Amino acid sequence: MAEIVTLELSESLAKKAKEIAALTHRRLEDLLVEWIDRAISELPVDALPDEQILALCELQMEPEQQETLSELLAGNREAQLNDTEFKQLDELMKVYRHGLLRKAQAFKVAVERGLKPAIN
Repeated sequence: MAEIVTLELSESLAKKAKEIAALTHRRLEDLLVEWIDRAISELPVDALPDEQILALCELQMEPEQQETLSELLAGNREAQLNDTEFKQLDELMKVYRHGLLRKAQAFKVAVERGLKPAIN
């Protein structure tokens, strides 16, 4: 059962969220629910133990996902995607961006903890 919650967002946050929702052809409510869900389902990178930090530093998409993403990106460049493929591309890009962000955060923490050398 879902529960209705009213949120008061700053003007700038609301504007950014609306822009992202429009760009991704999604309802604002769905986007906000996804963001909240993601925020509470993952521990912050700096709270993870060393072994998980190092594992995140090596994070890569699954080969099948990477292959599908490459094919969809090529189709998108040629404007040949149908609605289903476009949605699949959107979802895979979210996975890719999220993984890249977590990997970058993990590398920063690994350098701070002395687990990895800094790259200059």
